[in-house]
Amino acid sequence: MFVTGLGTAVPPRRYTQAECWEAFKFSSFATRLDRRACALIEQVLLGDNGIATRHLAPENLREVFEIDADTLHRRFGDHAPRLAIAAARQALENAGRRAPEIDAVIASTCTGYLCPGLTSYLIEGLGLRQNALAFDLVGQGCGAALPNWMMAEALLAAGRCRNVLAVSAEVCSAAIYLDNDPGVLISGCLFGDGAGAAVLSDAAAQGRRRIEWKTSASLTDPERRDDLRFEQRQGMLRNILTRPVPKLAAAYAERVLGTVLEASCMNKQNISTWIWHAGGRDVLAALKERLELPEEAILHSREALSEFGNLSSAFVYFVLSAALKHSAPPGWWWMSSFGAGFSCHGALLEVSACE
Repeated sequence: MFVTGLGTAVPPRRYTQAECWEAFKFSSFATRLDRRACALIEQVLLGDNGIATRHLAPENLREVFEIDADTLHRRFGDHAPRLAIAAARQALENAGRRAPEIDAVIASTCTGYLCPGLTSYLIEGLGLRQNALAFDLVGQGCGAALPNWMMAEALLAAGRCRNVLAVSAEVCSAAIYLDNDPGVLISGCLFGDGAGAAVLSDAAAQGRRRIEWKTSASLTDPERRDDLRFEQRQGMLRNILTRPVPKLAAAYAERVLGTVLEASCMNKQNISTWIWHAGGRDVLAALKERLELPEEAILHSREALSEFGNLSSAFVYFVLSAALKHSAPPGWWWMSSFGAGFSCHGALLEVSACE
């Protein structure tokens, strides 16, 4: 399987963390939450949390704090299809493909629910064939991009398709929930809105950098399900984020990486470029420490986190795009995502030198 096109999209409105704090101070939550909770929000938003800015879908920051079930459902329904279509259109253009050439579309999201799903809007908005295979994947959290690509690989390997459109679209501002729980508060300070897309094909694109998916592995540990998940409260998604998450992410990422490297008769020194889902500043620090990585191994993820925040399943698209844009060294690239479950996924890519 080859990555022949990539695209990303974010809402036009971009806010600094300091602007988010100023908006919070004038929201109703500044009086509804206890003093300790407000102090934590101030500490995270104004401190060194690795995030400088985030793109959010609402027209202004005041609207971000309009948190009720109907408003959040409407926010997701309004913005998720737009972001998905924008990223997918860019991926098609980058691949030099026309919409009718797409044989299947796979859409991943965890921040809202549509029925019919995002694939229906992608088929309509992009002009895909009505007989294109369409699959909507949900419930995989921040790690969803790689299982999405694994499904595309299966379709291509089976000969069912020649070109698959993979999309991850997340409107995290439609999954915001605030109460006095520290994990809930911290998650509200980390996430941004965005989408990523890729055209995955059975043949490499001509005249451009060759990106070949070689092999992959996954791990799911249901015993740690309650460490990172969404739950439903009052018709809204409430994120459960616990203290062990950074170390869990690093431990599982190490296991998945080890599985693939051993099967491929390789070691960490063979990897020239690393594409990590960030999660947050502490997750990147845990990955670096656990895997004994140099600073440059988390550079692209750190920069994407600073500019966009945690984009959930769309995040790795932004990191991969940045690595390509900055002409990262050719050779073996490792891409890894993790999220709800607790789940972790990894893929080995072989990337040629720049044309």
